Amino acid sequence: MADFRQSTFMYLLGGAVVAFVIAQALFFMRKAYKHGVAIGMSKDTLRRAIGSSALFTIAPSLAIAATVLALSKSLGIVMPWIRLSVIGNITYETTAAQAAADGVGLAGGLSQAVTDPSAFSAIAWVMTIGSVFPLILLPLFLKKIQKKIGSTATKNQVWTDVMSSAAFIGLIAAFLARSIAGQGGAEIRGDGAGVLSVITLVAAVGSLLLLEWLVKRFKLKWLQPFTMPVSMFFAMGMAVLFAREILPEDIAFLEWRG
Repeated sequence: MADFRQSTFMYLLGGAVVAFVIAQALFFMRKAYKHGVAIGMSKDTLRRAIGSSALFTIAPSLAIAATVLALSKSLGIVMPWIRLSVIGNITYETTAAQAAADGVGLAGGLSQAVTDPSAFSAIAWVMTIGSVFPLILLPLFLKKIQKKIGSTATKNQVWTDVMSSAAFIGLIAAFLARSIAGQGGAEIRGDGAGVLSVITLVAAVGSLLLLEWLVKRFKLKWLQPFTMPVSMFFAMGMAVLFAREILPEDIAFLEWRG
């Protein structure tokens, strides 16, 4: 049976979405370039701005590519490709997809290929609808939200820093707990909690800390945007290396339950 996640229709759909996104970007870039010339900006200045902007997108693009690869095992390459060509990031996409997978009762969550069309559709809808709401709500309420947050931050900066840090740490802790403890009991296999998940976690954290140290120690500001995507790719590479070359299969794929 053909894999519907990798079907010709899915690739055509992904190609259409990407073509639209590229066309939209080129349209507005052309408009901006013509307007810059019209208000007196030199063409050399505009070209430098285009070049620097293109370079600035390299680091975020690496993170996006890593997210597509991370989700490709469960959702195929096309759905993450479509999603992240429009909007999204690894923290949102993986959280939304995992929540939907848990909601439809997929044992193992995103650690296995989603072959049920209904479950796949539910995951795709959750990922998509969740990212639509900010596009609707922010234009309507952003000014009020910023005003409220700004007044709170002004009154108590320490409390604001604590709350924002706590929210971020809570999100990261959820990923860490799943990588170490897994999802459930012994009847659930393939939830990704085992030797490889811990190796990947340690490799990602270790490489990120090393890169951050290098940035501070040697004042490599240009490296700062690349620390997260490089750490993600390094951790993926270490997982493959340990699974295929270093550890025996029975140890590499050993899992335990939470």
